[in-house]
Amino acid sequence: MEDKLSQQSKLEFENLVEETSHFVRTTFVSRHKKFDEFFRELLENAEKSLNDMFVRTYGMLYMQNSEVFQDLFTELKRYYTGGNVNLEEMLNDFWARLLERMFQLINPQYHFSEDYLECVSKYTDQLKPFGDVPRKLKIQVTRAFIAARTFVQGLTVGREVANRVSKVSPTPGCIRALMKMLYCPYCRGLPTVRPCNNYCLNVMKGCLANQADLDTEWNLFIDAMLLVAERLEGPFNIESVMDPIDVKISEAIMNMQENSMQVSAKVFQGCGQPKPAPALRSARSAPENFNTRFRPYNPEERPTTAAGTSLDRLRTVWRTMQHSVTDIKEKLKLSKKVWSALPYTICKDERVTAGTSNEEDCWNGHSKARYLPEIMNDGLTNQINNPEVDVDITRPDTFIRQQIMALRVMTNKLKNAYNGNDVNFQDTSDESSGSGSGSGCMDDVCPTEFEFITTEAPAVDPDRREEDSSAAQLGHSLLSWSLVCMVLALQRLCR
Repeated sequence: MEDKLSQQSKLEFENLVEETSHFVRTTFVSRHKKFDEFFRELLENAEKSLNDMFVRTYGMLYMQNSEVFQDLFTELKRYYTGGNVNLEEMLNDFWARLLERMFQLINPQYHFSEDYLECVSKYTDQLKPFGDVPRKLKIQVTRAFIAARTFVQGLTVGREVANRVSKVSPTPGCIRALMKMLYCPYCRGLPTVRPCNNYCLNVMKGCLANQADLDTEWNLFIDAMLLVAERLEGPFNIESVMDPIDVKISEAIMNMQENSMQVSAKVFQGCGQPKPAPALRSARSAPENFNTRFRPYNPEERPTTAAGTSLDRLRTVWRTMQHSVTDIKEKLKLSKKVWSALPYTICKDERVTAGTSNEEDCWNGHSKARYLPEIMNDGLTNQINNPEVDVDITRPDTFIRQQIMALRVMTNKLKNAYNGNDVNFQDTSDESSGSGSGSGCMDDVCPTEFEFITTEAPAVDPDRREEDSSAAQLGHSLLSWSLVCMVLALQRLCR
C-alpha cells in the first residue's frame, strides 16, 4: 500500500507541475508559431511586391536579371531561419552584382570580360553609383532582421526551457514528503482533511528548489525579450524595410543611371578602356545622344492583384504582426517569476490544500491542527533547514543548470540584438557563454562581434563569357539601336 501511495503521490505532483506551468508553455509555443508565420508571410509578400512592380516597370530587362533580386530574398530568408549569412556582406554582394548588370546595360557598345566586371564591382563603395540608398538600406535591413531573428530564436529557447523544466523528476526525499502530506491523513482516519497551506508551501519549495533557482536568469531573459520586442515595434521594425524596398531599390537604379557617364568614366580610368563589341563599334557613342534621366516613379502604379495591391497586403500582414508582438509582450510580462511562484500556485489549488482561510482545521503532517514551522525562502540553498523535505543543497540539479545556461546565452544574444549587433546562432548546448552586451549603435551599422561564414556571390551567368559574347550580343547595328532604346525605355519607366 505504501509503495502504491508513493507512486500515486509522485504522479499527482508531476501532473500538478505540468498543469501549473501550462500557461507559460502554451504562451511560447503559440506565440512562436504566430510570429514565425507572420514574418515569413511578410517576406513572401515583400518579394512578390518587388517582383510585380519591377516586371511592370522594367519588363524584359528585369526578368532577364531577376535572379539578382531573387537571390537577395533567398539570403534574407536563409538568415532569418538561422543560416550563417553575413547580412552586410550579402547586401554588399547584391549591390555589386546589380552594378555589374547595370554597367553592361548603360554601356551596350562595349564587351566586358569576367575579369573586367569583377574590377567594376570593386568600385561600388568608392563611386557610390547608387547614391546613399545602399548605406541606408544596409542599416535598416541589418537592424530589423537581427532583431526579428533573435526574437524568434528567443521564443524558441523560452518554449524549450519551459517544456523541459515542467517535466520534473522528484527525488526520493520529495516523494516521501509528498506521500506524508497527501495520504497520511487517511491513515489517521482523517480522509477529508486537506494539508495546511504553509505545510504545502514547505513541501513544494523543497521539491521545486532547483526550479526556483531558474527564476533569476528567466526574469533577465524575459526583460531582454521585452526590450527586443520594443525594437521590433519601434526603430528596428521590419515594415520600414520590407514595405518600400522595391521603391528604394528603384531609386538606387535611378541614381545609377543619372550618374552613368561619371561612373563609366571613372571605371574606365581605373579598370582600363574596355573592348568595343565587334558589331557595335559604330554605335559607340550612341547613349550620349539620348536623355538619360528617369521619370519619377509613382507608387500608385503598383500592379493590383485579386486581393488588392501588394502594398495593401503587405501592410495588412504587418499590422497583424504588430498586434502579435504587442500580445507577446503582455504574455511575457505575465510569465516573470513563474518558477519561484510554482509552489504558491500549486498550494492555492483547492484540490491540494485547505486554503489560507482554514489554518486550524488542516493536516499539518502530524494531526489536524495549525502548521507552526516557518516557511522557507525560495531556492536550493534556502532548503538546508526545510522541516519537510530532505534536500541536498550541495548537489544542484545538472539538468536545471543546463537550462539556466541556455537562458544566459540567449539573454546575451538578445542584448546584442537590442543594440543592433549580430551574432551567430548555434545550438545552445554547444555554447558555454554568450557574447557581450554590445556597445550601442550610431548612424552606421553596428560592428559584428562574431565570425561569420559569408555567402559567396552566385556564379556569373555563362552568357558573360568572352568567347560567347559575340554570338550572344546583337550582330547588326539596327539591333544595337534597339537595345539602346530598350535601355532608355527602362530609364523612363523607372522613376
